[in-house]
Amino acid sequence: MMMAATRLDSLKSHYPVVIIGGGINGCGVFRDLAAQGVDCLLVEKNDFCSGASAAPSRLIHGGIKYLETGEFRLVRQSARERNLLLKNAPHYVKPLETVLPVYSLFGGILPSVKRFLRLNAPLNDRGAIITEIGLRLYDLFGRHFQTMPNHRMLSRLAIGALMPELTRRVVAAGIYYEARITHAERLGLELLLDGQEDNPEARALNHVSPSGTAGGEIILTDTLNGATATVTADIVVNAGGAWIDAINDKLGVVSKHMGGSKGSHLIVRNKRLYDALGGRMVYFGSADGRVNLLYPFMGNVLVGSTDIPVSDADAVFCEEAERQYLSRVTREVFPDIEIQDDEIVMTYCGVRPLPRTEGVDPGAVTRDHSIVRDLMPDGRTPIYSLIGGKWTTYRGFSEEVTDLVLDLLRRERLRSTRDLPIGGGRSFPTSAEAIQRFNDEVSQITGPCDRAADLFVRYGTRSKLIAGEEGDVPLQSLPSYGRAELSWICRNESVGTLTDLLFRRTDIALSGRLSACVVAEAAEIAGDALGWTVEQRQNEIDATLQVCHSHGIAMS
Repeated sequence: MMMAATRLDSLKSHYPVVIIGGGINGCGVFRDLAAQGVDCLLVEKNDFCSGASAAPSRLIHGGIKYLETGEFRLVRQSARERNLLLKNAPHYVKPLETVLPVYSLFGGILPSVKRFLRLNAPLNDRGAIITEIGLRLYDLFGRHFQTMPNHRMLSRLAIGALMPELTRRVVAAGIYYEARITHAERLGLELLLDGQEDNPEARALNHVSPSGTAGGEIILTDTLNGATATVTADIVVNAGGAWIDAINDKLGVVSKHMGGSKGSHLIVRNKRLYDALGGRMVYFGSADGRVNLLYPFMGNVLVGSTDIPVSDADAVFCEEAERQYLSRVTREVFPDIEIQDDEIVMTYCGVRPLPRTEGVDPGAVTRDHSIVRDLMPDGRTPIYSLIGGKWTTYRGFSEEVTDLVLDLLRRERLRSTRDLPIGGGRSFPTSAEAIQRFNDEVSQITGPCDRAADLFVRYGTRSKLIAGEEGDVPLQSLPSYGRAELSWICRNESVGTLTDLLFRRTDIALSGRLSACVVAEAAEIAGDALGWTVEQRQNEIDATLQVCHSHGIAMS
């Protein structure tokens, strides 16, 4: 009897580079290597950008808090990369006006000096003088490729008029600009799609995991159907984040590179809080010395975050104590606005891929990145583990890794990713008039222009690809999405499970619009597109409802 063909059957037996881990670091390295014509293979045990890369504060920021620890190189790189992402991914990376509340004039000077000297010191009060100095430095580090205004300081009266619900304890406020990423998971996916377009011999597979080695070969297992294959590599890049040591163990290497801390966030539907922000982020030091944030996100408010050491990255979830803490800390800046339990439409958390440290407060562990070298048991194949990194600096980190790999392969860099537009950011219209013309053109395919506008917001200029699907009709359970739209995504964007579709390829879950009816209708569409049996469809529904429960999503 002939065995059914699987995704793994099309793999070559050898790749110059195998990347393990499809978070943002892995996606970035894949995109850069593919742009240089390197035949690389990326495998991810779950879905692309489904781990820590799906659980950030969703900021693209220059890291103003790193000034306090003297990490000037990281601040400089972060500010530069933020500005580049605003240019290269304008469909998902947007400017975000940010407010720093100030509660005193002279507070924090001595603790700031101690922290700058790498001494432990709580910093519960960042006064006006420290804030002004920090923001001036921040403007200086962000001057390259600058796309946003410099900072300004507002008096108590001025910030009170701008944000009347803000606590009356403020004596001033710093106003500066960061950036937010509206749909991080899709940006990671588009890096992979761009890479495969650049080099069709480069492959990226989700739901595929290394399960061991045999004589220098890496055994790969498809976690959806159990199929296996073996490949060899000249170089292995371990981009597994918090799972780096576990991946090395599968490759026959004992390592203790990773520490990690859990960061939890809330997505809150509270109109008064949303209106009080006025489209801005409030980035504030709380009474316990942590730095927290609030900003508008997909019609709701994103609240973050915690910073808790963890030992098991697979067992993390947003605990009730964290929900209470994040709800409570918002009242330090908006004392008259209370978040009710039923206003929390979703929670999420991830484990930051930090280097292993002992006896260090998680907030003090560097957010900079590094590369560590090990050898597979064959004694020939190097493994380069990518420690740290974050969304903002992924491109620069990926460039460092790619340059290292190219040197080992004795190949030249063919192009830089510094000015490469990403996915739906290609040929992006830069004015309101140009956007209208683009949407008018797409509406010739889709029908009503508001449908074209919805697709543009969700996919940028890739909306033209989706608009070409015939017979698109609105979902009964969620009319802003179309049946053919979801079907096209399933068939063209590596959807393996229903949660891939609802949590990462679309913003349905992130925006708090998931319901039992949406899950059922999406399962029908995905099942038709991917050939699922009746039993598979029900299994996908059940698995999705379980994921919803773990994210605190109340299904109706």
